[in-house]
Amino acid sequence: MIVPSAPGSGPDIMARTIAQKLSEAWNQPVVVEARPGAGGIIGSEMVAKSPPDGYTLIMGNAGSHSVNPSLYRKLPYDPLKDFSPVVLVSSAPNILIVHPSLPVKSVKELIALAKVRPGELTFGSGGNGSTAHLSGEMFRTLAGIQLVHVPFKGAPAAVLGVITGEISMAILNLPPALPHVKSGRLKALAVSTPKRSMAVPDLPTIAESGLPSYSATAWYGVLAPAGTSRAIILKLNAEIVKSLRTNEIRARIASDGGEVVGSTPEEFTAVMKSDIAKWAKVVQASGARAD
Repeated sequence: MIVPSAPGSGPDIMARTIAQKLSEAWNQPVVVEARPGAGGIIGSEMVAKSPPDGYTLIMGNAGSHSVNPSLYRKLPYDPLKDFSPVVLVSSAPNILIVHPSLPVKSVKELIALAKVRPGELTFGSGGNGSTAHLSGEMFRTLAGIQLVHVPFKGAPAAVLGVITGEISMAILNLPPALPHVKSGRLKALAVSTPKRSMAVPDLPTIAESGLPSYSATAWYGVLAPAGTSRAIILKLNAEIVKSLRTNEIRARIASDGGEVVGSTPEEFTAVMKSDIAKWAKVVQASGARAD
């Protein structure tokens, strides 16, 4: 199971959770291999060109399979034509975090600070094309402020960048950021989804904090190369959905701030199509490019 992002990232955490259950069910090792780089392109292209025999999968995410088609002019794969969706595993909010020393306690105060210090505040991401990158671009555009994007090699590195004060803020996947929020090393201001997260129920949404049209959801889903037989897709789907229904996996995903989905392949395809169209509008409005 290929992860197109860095070890310790949201997709990596989710892949290891699912791989462990598949290994137990089939009594056969399911190896998770991180192939980060180029906003998820390296790992995604590798899987797209792999034999469609069910032995090579990818834990795709909104960045690698929804954002990239609009962000890159020459993408070496088509997220819809070159993959067979298996199951949408889970979704999670991104979380707006700042260094504790930044003199803000809310989204409104952050926007006000950015307006009096135009171009001085920086926001980090796990790389160009990640949902964190576009979540930040959407925030910048809707708030009418100037922020400087600083891409890191993976979400964990971006989290560290906020902790050390190297960057001012980030809107990152919840799983890698949540432990540091709970420990007090990071200050959390809001979540990116339309509704509050069960993992941090006291934290408001960005939408209810002054940007009512703001909405960004991170998702993680298993895909196989295009041409994989329907029988294999359905077998994989059934086994993964079965594991997602266990209390153990539900609790584990919830502890990382996620919500279990467990879709059909067709439902997953519909989510991807909708998400690709949504992020295309964000990319166009922000003018973001990664080439």
